[in-house]
Amino acid sequence: MQQNEQWSSKIGFILASAGSAIGLGAIWKLPYVTGTSGGGAFILLFLLFSLLIGFPLLLAEFVIGRSTGKEAISAYKDIAPGTKWHWIGYLGVFTCFLLLSFYSVIGGWILKYIVYGITGSMNGASNYEELFGISVSDPVSVVAAQGIFLFITVLVVAKGIQKGIEQVSKIMMPALFLLFIILIARSLTLDNAMEGVLFFLKPDFSNLTSETVLYAMGQSFFSLSVGVSVMVTYSSYLSKSENLMQPAFSVVGMNLFISILAGLAIFPAVFSLGFEPAAGPGLLFIVLPSVFDQILFGRVFLLLFLALFLFATLTSAFSMLEIVVAALTSKNGRGRSRAAWLTGLAIFIVGVPSALSFSSLSDISIFGKTIFDSADFLVSNILMPVGALLISIFVSYKMKKDLLRNELIQGSKSLNGIFSAWYYLLRYVVPLVIIIVFLDSLQLI
Repeated sequence: MQQNEQWSSKIGFILASAGSAIGLGAIWKLPYVTGTSGGGAFILLFLLFSLLIGFPLLLAEFVIGRSTGKEAISAYKDIAPGTKWHWIGYLGVFTCFLLLSFYSVIGGWILKYIVYGITGSMNGASNYEELFGISVSDPVSVVAAQGIFLFITVLVVAKGIQKGIEQVSKIMMPALFLLFIILIARSLTLDNAMEGVLFFLKPDFSNLTSETVLYAMGQSFFSLSVGVSVMVTYSSYLSKSENLMQPAFSVVGMNLFISILAGLAIFPAVFSLGFEPAAGPGLLFIVLPSVFDQILFGRVFLLLFLALFLFATLTSAFSMLEIVVAALTSKNGRGRSRAAWLTGLAIFIVGVPSALSFSSLSDISIFGKTIFDSADFLVSNILMPVGALLISIFVSYKMKKDLLRNELIQGSKSLNGIFSAWYYLLRYVVPLVIIIVFLDSLQLI
């Protein structure tokens, strides 16, 4: 049975899909890696791999979802009945469930810092590293903040596609772009701001290593939310009359554009004030508060930045929850609200150990990692690459070539060349690249 809901417009689908792809990694990790791995040279590599690897995978998920009009698990069953291929859908649902369980913890940290900013609790803080340590090690407030973040996520998803995810994405995504423009304008007016711009964008091929090339390859599909069948579910709500090429290119382009905007907003300010760029949580929760402390109306700009991070985190969280809820309500489409709230509660319970990884459960380690880091490693280094590999094989070897052609080009012979290139990449190049990245992430090569 096909899904009853649909996106009200193509732009709604594009913004929601881009919101799913544009998460914390695109805003805090990719700019840093770009700056330390060749600047503009790395950006060119990332763009190349996004078009050669990420784009084919994104289109593959679009084809699965739109051709069947069904969420992840049912879509695979519909295309390959009587086989085990539908376990790709189950893998995607499980991955998103686990991913949101610890992703919501970071969302909770952001909410805590927004409260700090509004109440003035950060004013005069002498050591932001110490403040961050105290913040994440307070078990009660961390769990409460995680719960509030998930409450907001469930509240939106429970309202459905048009009235929930699409409507909020149409507000949050333009707001995200606007916040970036304001922050970039302020950042570029600081003294010596061009040092940060050059650090971020100046091509330096001497800094490119095999490790950074592999990272660019891996990031090209991780950063587009492919491999977990989120885009299968999202595209199942897309009208049959819409061409798939344009939204796929739009999502890839917006993801790259946001990453560049993030770098232009962050690094001029960081370099202007003499700070060293840092990756991961340190950039958001330690370096940036210190930077904005030295800028006129800095507290206001820090709050804008935190709001931006919150929007990016939420739009990704919507898609993670949606794939689980859609799977639970696929038979009749009813009970969405109940399924969303029950799923949100289950994710919250599973995520509590990750939230307590830096306090009550800090002594517990799994293969030398905290519970939080172990969950992150399982999702990022194992489940997502395996899912992406299986999807590329399923579409290029299991689905009928004529069906794929019709879904992509919709009778336009002028797109035959693009289809042939896409099919070749998906069948031969993408699986090989995923295997290489997968083995590298496990430190096997």
